[in-house]
Amino acid sequence: MKRKLFLTSLAIVSSLGSFAQSNEMIIQAKKPGAAIQSTMYGIFFEDINYAADGGLYAEMVANRSFEYPNSFACWDISGKVSLKDDGPFDKNPHYVRLSPSGFRDKHTMIENHGFFGMGVKKDHEYRFTVWARCPEGGNAKIWVDLVDNATMTDDQKLGNGGIDISGKEWKKYSLILKPKKTFEKAHLRVWGDSKVITDLEHVSLFPVDTWKGRENGMRKDLAQALNDMKPGIFRFPGGCIVEGTDLATRYQWKNTVGPVENRPLNENRWHYTFTTRYYPNYFQSYGLGFFEFFQLCEDFGCDALPVLNCGMACQYQNPEKTDQYVALDDLGPYIQDALDLIEFANGDASTTWGKVRADMGHPEPFNLKFLAIGNEQWDYKDNPAFTSRLKKFLDVLKAKHPEIKYIGTTGPDSEGSKFDMLQPKMKELKADLYDEHFYRNEQWFTDSVNRHRYDKYDRSKGAPKVFAGEYACHGKGKKWNHFNAALLEAAFMTGYERNADVVHMATYAPLFAHVEGWQWRPDAIWYDNLNSFKTCSYWVQYLYAHYKGTNVLPLTMNNKAVAGDSDQNGLSASAVINKPTGEIYVKVANISDKAQSIRLNLKGVKALTSGKVITLHSDNPIEENSIQRPDAILPVEKDIEVAGSILDTEVPAKTFAVFVLK
Repeated sequence: MKRKLFLTSLAIVSSLGSFAQSNEMIIQAKKPGAAIQSTMYGIFFEDINYAADGGLYAEMVANRSFEYPNSFACWDISGKVSLKDDGPFDKNPHYVRLSPSGFRDKHTMIENHGFFGMGVKKDHEYRFTVWARCPEGGNAKIWVDLVDNATMTDDQKLGNGGIDISGKEWKKYSLILKPKKTFEKAHLRVWGDSKVITDLEHVSLFPVDTWKGRENGMRKDLAQALNDMKPGIFRFPGGCIVEGTDLATRYQWKNTVGPVENRPLNENRWHYTFTTRYYPNYFQSYGLGFFEFFQLCEDFGCDALPVLNCGMACQYQNPEKTDQYVALDDLGPYIQDALDLIEFANGDASTTWGKVRADMGHPEPFNLKFLAIGNEQWDYKDNPAFTSRLKKFLDVLKAKHPEIKYIGTTGPDSEGSKFDMLQPKMKELKADLYDEHFYRNEQWFTDSVNRHRYDKYDRSKGAPKVFAGEYACHGKGKKWNHFNAALLEAAFMTGYERNADVVHMATYAPLFAHVEGWQWRPDAIWYDNLNSFKTCSYWVQYLYAHYKGTNVLPLTMNNKAVAGDSDQNGLSASAVINKPTGEIYVKVANISDKAQSIRLNLKGVKALTSGKVITLHSDNPIEENSIQRPDAILPVEKDIEVAGSILDTEVPAKTFAVFVLK
């Protein structure tokens, strides 16, 4: 009997020894390492997939100032409607003239379709505004209707009201509309006076209930979703739109500030990029401009990272096309734009551009700390097309504003000739950080060499830090937002965290997509005119940002980093400490098809006092959230029992887990 008991005990000890050797994670809790930057996890905005107009920017009227190349695009007109071009706003000169038809039952009317319709909610308030006048004097009355002309109903009007217009001078008028039912595809109609000529400009409709209640505001649910992510950095306004297809259509920040009525329209390069997903009426109104971006950064409590054109249009569309690359000797105005932006963000209200900011309602500086020059530019074999221009910028900017950190780029690829050429040049040019982009398939995210990517980066003095500015895992077949892609992103991000001495910023991309207007996927947040949902990738970003910690803790398994190596059972892991709270956060991604028992051995800890685990899991790897099922996959939180300094637990198959240990 004693021999049998001894053998049983030996088997248990042997089993535990094997368990500890394979999946025991040693965490040096009393040896905090590199500081984790406040900017570590953030968001990147680009106006693709109707992210601005028709998305985050809450304006509901498309082509509100009649400035599209087809001036009546997105409008239906009826009766005597004519277009004029001597309006009150010099950068948006067009307006419409509504003249009486001369017949009792022949009405003059304009009707706007919005962005895939206008989503309105029952009993909610919507603010209609318009600049108007009676050019021949006198008084007129216009009628404004929100209508449902898509379903069979006795009365198409969802809500309506009238506005009295008076005098020859342009004035701004407003009206509150309150729909009697919820409808996703409403249109806006404006009826002219039956007796008096009336001119209309900048026809606009916003929900009253915008983010922070601002009149030129953001869509509340989408802004709230960003705020909930707790971003540390906000990169804007792109992306490829910074470059433009040509220099004439590059993004110019100065056109996006000042009175919203006088911000000129710009072409959006995404409306024609994909013939398979073509949107000919996709433009940038600039209603969401640099002032609003800085304001959102302030709202979210994060740093701003504006990106400026380096003097080159998109190289994909202009390979070595020198007429779309500004000559080095002609870069002065581009560099001045960068200097003026720093003044706009940080200058005293007595400065030229600081006054513009103050006049917009923000006399205090925005405290800009970072500035990126260029997006996905690169050099050619015998032509330093990008780096020669970046050097011109950095020579001036670093001399005049050494307090700002400047960010270069390693081009559009995560490896290969362009990357290998540019990475050492970022150090030579003394960029503070450089921007890496990688949209890669599932195999790339599972390869060991990529999981260990940042373990081998240059840590010598003067080496720039890394900004992973655009990345996402693209699933097999269609580029879905399925769970498995998000799980692989979570596993990869443990490499950011354990290498926080090298990686200072990371932003998933793209951020937004309209379900009827997308050109690129996957994306973090999707929406229609009334609803939105957060993808599995969103929740991965959310969990990393909420449990960011202050310092890296060394974590090893079998005496090496846990990065999904062939002998690590599909596990990737990282650990951090939050010094102010005394909490330790351990992130574990199990990409294998089997549940994995793990032991978290916290060296230097006498006893854990409390614990919980948050898991993101799906039994179906190609499951995804949707408008119809926005909560199909969500993080689930539960308390766990803890004692001593060792936690024996299990991470289910295909699961991302965050352990919070006090």
